[in-house]
Amino acid sequence: MTHSSRRQFLAGSCRAGTAVALGLGDRWAESIGRIARLLDPPPLDPFANGRKLASLRFMGETGRRLERRTGRGLSGRYTIDLARLDDDALVIPQERFFIRTAAPDRLDLTKPWRVRVRGLVERPDAIPIERFNELAGPRGVHLLECSGNVGSFGLMSAAEWDGVPVTEILDTLKPARDGLNVLVSGFDDHSGEAKGSRRGASWVFTREQLEQTGAFFATRMNGEPLSRDHGQPVRLIVPGWYGCTCIKWVDEIRLVGDGQRATSQMREYARRTHQRGEPRLARDYRPAEIDLAAMPIRVEKWRVDGGIVYRVVGILWGGTKTTDALTIRFSRGVDGAFQRNARDYRVDHCEHTTNQTWTLWWHAWKPTAPGEYRITMHIDDPAIRTRRLDRGYYARTVEIDQV
Repeated sequence: MTHSSRRQFLAGSCRAGTAVALGLGDRWAESIGRIARLLDPPPLDPFANGRKLASLRFMGETGRRLERRTGRGLSGRYTIDLARLDDDALVIPQERFFIRTAAPDRLDLTKPWRVRVRGLVERPDAIPIERFNELAGPRGVHLLECSGNVGSFGLMSAAEWDGVPVTEILDTLKPARDGLNVLVSGFDDHSGEAKGSRRGASWVFTREQLEQTGAFFATRMNGEPLSRDHGQPVRLIVPGWYGCTCIKWVDEIRLVGDGQRATSQMREYARRTHQRGEPRLARDYRPAEIDLAAMPIRVEKWRVDGGIVYRVVGILWGGTKTTDALTIRFSRGVDGAFQRNARDYRVDHCEHTTNQTWTLWWHAWKPTAPGEYRITMHIDDPAIRTRRLDRGYYARTVEIDQV
């Protein structure tokens, strides 16, 4: 057991003891609480008595607005500025939540919305949106990330959702036979075209995948009804999977057999969801899971005890396991290339307790010399899959002018 794990275990035991002690009197509870704080003290913050001088932008991102909206329909995008994240702003308001595809201009929400039930069912049907709203309840905070999240990496956000589990809806259907898969489709009728985007919004899942992920049909976001751009009146959320599987404007549920062909959306995102080529059949697609990943979101320049110290702030998200093995590497640029033998450091502060949403971390850094530095993150645990981190996907570069 690592020191961090042992400390968390002991603190957890003391917290459990506190709950028991509450029945014995406030003095017992206070005593046990003091022991818990001694065993699990807050980490020392070297910046507590310092003064922040500036926030540095990553190279390639200076001089342009990172949080912005571009295009319409299939080309509609809204990217967020991750540098704005802090402990009090980890749930993103709906008006700032990233958009990969904006609402189709032919989407008509003035008519009653019904989700068609088709395919291998005993009787085709249609479920009114009112039924989804009646069954919906709190589903917690979940992060979504576009599988094509590149550049400043602003195509990701976290929100608090209300919805109904997909399996609860499936249990009301009468399949024609056992062992069927589920194809979820959304309205995607745009009058215009978009370079690099295909029409059609649908994905095929096994029932087991929907159960294991806790997939749900979302009707509300941060306590408010979904907006048009975020799937009004109902969208699919598949926790832990890339956003391309989280179908918006859901208008059809179809039960299909094992020989169902891959949808156009599955084929479009095959490479970005780590498939082997572009499989012809839906059954041959791997789960579009987001691996555990991390990246810096800002670098702050501080004056601490008369010297210059940089505070690297970042996020950790994805995966199915929590970890205290997050490491950071600073590779200095020399003659147009970055050093290959840079050292990995365990991140100073990272309390990773959930995989549903992102976790903030920070690290104190004293560069040895001015210049360009490439910052990459790693997970020092071979049992945790990190396909994108292994390729340096979320690496960012910063220029240091003073040490």
